[in-house]
Amino acid sequence: MKVGYRTKKLAKQAASEKSLVKAFGKIGAKLYLLRLSEFGAANCLEDLRNIPGPRIHELTGNRKNQFSADLQHPYRLIFTPADDPEPLKKEGGWDWKRITIIEILEITDTHD
Repeated sequence: MKVGYRTKKLAKQAASEKSLVKAFGKIGAKLYLLRLSEFGAANCLEDLRNIPGPRIHELTGNRKNQFSADLQHPYRLIFTPADDPEPLKKEGGWDWKRITIIEILEITDTHD
């Protein structure tokens, strides 16, 4: 899959392990880099759906159309599909098999 970033700051952080450690600590940085590696190795989001580590899932409420992947508790990597056209099923909902591009929006505690 291809990974993009909503902001230049996020892209810059992801390109520097030192920046990630400064922002998220050693464990958080390690998990972030692992998630990026998993995304990069996958052909589509469906490939990661049932892997226990990232625990990727769709969000609801005010975060509808966003996805979450676990980092170091309580932090989550928040992203959205960026394929054009949007990979939606005819009956509604995301077609995980057709999500091949994502955009990272933020790293946050979604339970705040």
